[in-house]
Amino acid sequence: MQQGADVHQRIARIAAHLNPPTNHFRVDGSSSLWRVDCRAKGGSPGFKVAIFGAAGGIGQPLALLMKMNPLVSVLHLYDVVNTPGVTADISHMDTGAVVRGFLGQQQLEDALTGMDLVIIPAGVPRKPGMTRDDLFNINAGIVKTLCEGIAKCCPKAIVNLISNPVNSTVPIAAEVFKKAGTYDPRRLLGVTMLDVVRANTFVAEVLGLDPREVNVPVVGGHAGVTILPLLSQVKPPCSFTQEETEYLTSRIQNGGTEVVEAKAGAGSATLSMAYAAVKFADASLRGLRGDAGVIECAFVSSQVTELPFFASRVRLGRNGVEEIYPLGPLNEYERVGLEKAKKELAGSIDKGVAFIRK
Repeated sequence: MQQGADVHQRIARIAAHLNPPTNHFRVDGSSSLWRVDCRAKGGSPGFKVAIFGAAGGIGQPLALLMKMNPLVSVLHLYDVVNTPGVTADISHMDTGAVVRGFLGQQQLEDALTGMDLVIIPAGVPRKPGMTRDDLFNINAGIVKTLCEGIAKCCPKAIVNLISNPVNSTVPIAAEVFKKAGTYDPRRLLGVTMLDVVRANTFVAEVLGLDPREVNVPVVGGHAGVTILPLLSQVKPPCSFTQEETEYLTSRIQNGGTEVVEAKAGAGSATLSMAYAAVKFADASLRGLRGDAGVIECAFVSSQVTELPFFASRVRLGRNGVEEIYPLGPLNEYERVGLEKAKKELAGSIDKGVAFIRK
């Protein structure tokens, strides 16, 4: 009995790390452990979430972590291979979400029907020497197929798109939804949370702080120079030397390459991406539940710049993106970086749009 209680406490600690509680209660009378109160007053008992690419390097840890999220009541796992094994494994976890697996194109529509949130990490990973654009031809087709299914089976779902290159796959998804007559720009979000997670971690290392106490807005896109950390807007407020600014910006922009090279052909950033994806998915679910003040960075349809899509801070709510915040004051280094980011980003967006319109 005690051992079972210890297991639940460890799970609670992991959950608390993903989303530090602001409104919480004790697990039991004798414990000092606090857990999130996940049932907002009058709120839904849970949401239906689907993961597409659930048997992959990102999908498996993502499925594990989403199974632990008490806001999830039903978890659908879809992939073209290996889904039955992943589903059986994940389903043995003694958490509340009911897990169902779906395999192959013939079960795509069943996997999507009735979903509130669809998370898409599907596609091939980066390998040494590959850019995100090298992934384009394969992943673009995968995203197109999945979004056609979403348009048919759950057009009102919030879509968290992870498949790279995000700078192009989000415009692809938008064009698919436009063709189907279901496009709602508030409900389509490119997940750039890993850039924020990295920025928080790397800045915390320089400052000697706990990364959970650091918040770095990262704007632009999700590849190379399009990733623009706004170090002048870091919370808690701080200042950096020119050398520190250049080091941090470069490391944040090249964080994915750092992992690809360290894995030496064995994969890309899968574990940290799954962690970041769950943080963003949890924020999306809290928005759907009606929580106030849920603000994250995401790559969305935007008028912040002249580009049709741009990553910046957004407020999440019951309809997805409820508000998009302006960039705020930038220093000279960031202004120069913004122009570089926009130039690169424009080409990636156009490439995605052209893929559907061709």
